[in-house]
Amino acid sequence: MSGDIKRGTAEMTAAMLISGTIGWFVVMSGQPVSGVVFWRCLFGAITLLVICGALGLLRPGILTLRTFAIAVLGGIAIVVNWLLLFASYSHATISIATTVYNTQPFMLLVLGALFLGEKITAAKLFLLTLAFAGMMAIVQAKPGGSGDTFESYSLGILMALGAAFFYALAALAAKWLKGTPPHLIALIQVATGMLMLAPMTDFSQSPQDAESWAILVSIGVVHTGLMYVLLYGAIQRLPTHLTGALSFLYPIAAILVDRLAFGHALQPMQIAGAAIILLAAAGMNLGWTPRWLRPRALQG
Repeated sequence: MSGDIKRGTAEMTAAMLISGTIGWFVVMSGQPVSGVVFWRCLFGAITLLVICGALGLLRPGILTLRTFAIAVLGGIAIVVNWLLLFASYSHATISIATTVYNTQPFMLLVLGALFLGEKITAAKLFLLTLAFAGMMAIVQAKPGGSGDTFESYSLGILMALGAAFFYALAALAAKWLKGTPPHLIALIQVATGMLMLAPMTDFSQSPQDAESWAILVSIGVVHTGLMYVLLYGAIQRLPTHLTGALSFLYPIAAILVDRLAFGHALQPMQIAGAAIILLAAAGMNLGWTPRWLRPRALQG
């Protein structure tokens, strides 16, 4: 294994494990969702500003007005994605919300077909159908907690689906920004979020103790700034199939954290649905084609 592959694997693994713990930090912060996202954007912006400055990305001429506008629109989408995802935790548990959130590749598939003219192959259509079947299994399952209601559980699933959709919109914007330094895009996104949420953030509910502030700083510095650096470093070093494979450490880590920290165990139907969704998403990321859908000349 080459040095780049080893380093990229370590960076991607660290990025996904960090992502898998964010649900715990959000819940333990005790802050309203809009407040959590505001502080994430603020501390993330400070961190990324330092990183972009160190990388020499703050000089004039890197961005055109068009690329800046697209990055801002992507920032709006990514912030709405965070708001919906974090809000879904209290309705459908971190495990279920994160699993449903991993339908993002299919949202991007449809958006790519609509706006970029990308072709939806029979194999991708099969995987999309498979993911939908997994989603229906999760929807039909009973909520995990005795105090939960089906209405609240369903709302959590819808929020996670909405988060996946807005993440896909942000990813679509990123496709139009090919060649723009990703750390600079991330800085514009979190700065956009900070400006978006400042008017609606109740600062009177800000944390009153050092532990709560430490959690919010971690969400901004570690789960945003550091995670972006690790993720983009890994993407630059790893082949696509390895990046896709390692990305599934994120939902697995989130499910384990939810189980160990909050005692949320998936029900049998939820386990089946989650497995189907993650299998389909793996197939999408890794470019799997079922044998019976391959052209006859390629079978052997």
